[in-house]
Amino acid sequence: MPVSSKEIETIITDPNGAETLVKVADDLGRQLQEAELTTSQIRALFGEVRQIQAQWSLGGDQRQLARRRLILLKPKMRYRARKERGKAVKELVSVLEPALDRVIEAKDEKIQEQRFNHFVQFFEAILAYHQAYGGK
Repeated sequence: MPVSSKEIETIITDPNGAETLVKVADDLGRQLQEAELTTSQIRALFGEVRQIQAQWSLGGDQRQLARRRLILLKPKMRYRARKERGKAVKELVSVLEPALDRVIEAKDEKIQEQRFNHFVQFFEAILAYHQAYGGK
């Protein structure tokens, strides 16, 4: 399930990277369904991302707390990858982690917010394609 660093860079940092996002998410969704990733496994991680997104949208101090949660998402993803049976969660995390790094590395608040939104869109698309291919 290799996704190139160039593809991740385009998806997260390029405002015009939607076509790459769709192509990669389609491939990943299919591969994760074939690897028998369950909806509950993917939603465990996606739920945390949605909570961070909601907190981020509140602005002010909540945005800083959301950024902290975003950084702490990396060890949570690794834990889930290690805890779950099979290799599907590990494969998902192997793609999400470098994408998350592109978000975290942005020092400018507006750029970081834009990248975070791209990250959420990417994760949503992976989940949607996983479901479309019959993920259970």
